[in-house]
Amino acid sequence: MHIAVAGNIGSGKTTLTGLLSKHFDWDAHYEDVESNPYLNSFYEDMQRWSFNLQIYFLNSRFRQILSIRKSGKSVIQDRTIYEDAYIFAPNLHSMNLMETRDFENYSALFELMSSFIQPPDLLIYLHSSVPNLVQQIQRRGRVYEESIRIDYLKSLNERYEAWIGKYKLGKLLIIDVDEINFADNPKELGLIIERVNAEIHGLFD
Repeated sequence: MHIAVAGNIGSGKTTLTGLLSKHFDWDAHYEDVESNPYLNSFYEDMQRWSFNLQIYFLNSRFRQILSIRKSGKSVIQDRTIYEDAYIFAPNLHSMNLMETRDFENYSALFELMSSFIQPPDLLIYLHSSVPNLVQQIQRRGRVYEESIRIDYLKSLNERYEAWIGKYKLGKLLIIDVDEINFADNPKELGLIIERVNAEIHGLFD
């Protein structure tokens, strides 16, 4: 079984991935942040490094998906390949931070890769307002995230909502993280676990 957690920067994907992995005894596959050779450079100069970063993520997540399916285990994944293709790359292109020729090259590569993969059995989407995202980003204090612009987060959020509104690839669970503190409140985490359990049982109906 392949579960994936989707959401904007600062929505709590990594935290929830870890908590659900521990509870359900699922293997966790995290986004490659610490060893990513482009992330710091990207936030310093988005226009120069946007294409390189997106290609790196595309390759990394494609390999993740192949590994997940090959393992035969139940896996929970922090962020999906679809978010890169439908949210981050087009957002960079629309903000003139990625050239059209690079965006078209990226899109063609994603189309080819997506023909070889299966979507997750369950997608958990963490819905968040921009003020909540900003608060979370400031709280975790990653140096390379200090220069993230509010308009960048806002446009990402709008694309997330549009994508989720049309999502038809599999089962979908939406959690409003403005209204729940699963990281610090075991009771509220328990409510999410109950909802995930209900969705999982539905997968086997």
